[in-house]
Amino acid sequence: MLKRLYDWTLSLAARKTAEVWLAVIAFIESSVFLVPADVLFVPMGLARPERAYRYALVATLASTLGGIAGYLLGAFAFEAIAKPVLEVYNKLDQFEQLKACAGREATMVMLVTSGLSHLPPIKVVTILAGVVQVGMLFFIVSCVIARGARFFALAWALKRYGEPIKTFIEKRLGLIAGAAAALLIALYFIAKAVMGSGHALC
Repeated sequence: MLKRLYDWTLSLAARKTAEVWLAVIAFIESSVFLVPADVLFVPMGLARPERAYRYALVATLASTLGGIAGYLLGAFAFEAIAKPVLEVYNKLDQFEQLKACAGREATMVMLVTSGLSHLPPIKVVTILAGVVQVGMLFFIVSCVIARGARFFALAWALKRYGEPIKTFIEKRLGLIAGAAAALLIALYFIAKAVMGSGHALC
């Protein structure tokens, strides 16, 4: 199923309505869609590098709005909608583990890391933020900053380097972003240990 979803998403880049589809995919990736908007964003940016920053803005705004929708699902419709979605994508166990271990502060950190690198998966953290009632203002600001940083960094790379950067983005950029996210989480744990505060992940 994932391969078919990936191929279908990639095919959208060639359509005249690609920008609309980018907004749609960026919106639903936060809660009900498995393939990240980056899959569509990269070929669009390569095809029209002069529009890369415009695409980044569209993706950032749509992803933030989708994040708010996912947050609301977690806060008010977890059993009816969010839980079945997580089950479909085999993410429910991961969600339950994070829910059992993570306090509000840890979830706030993961909002940043998932926005930058999908670590942990963005839909899992978005829904979790609603369940544990992270402040809405922080949630929105973190979405704009973290997700915007990801999309605008991709836009800059595509405009500056074009096609040669595609392989790097597809194979290595995710690893670098993941390492940065892991470092951020590790620093959080270290800071919590040093301060001796009690709310930390398992």
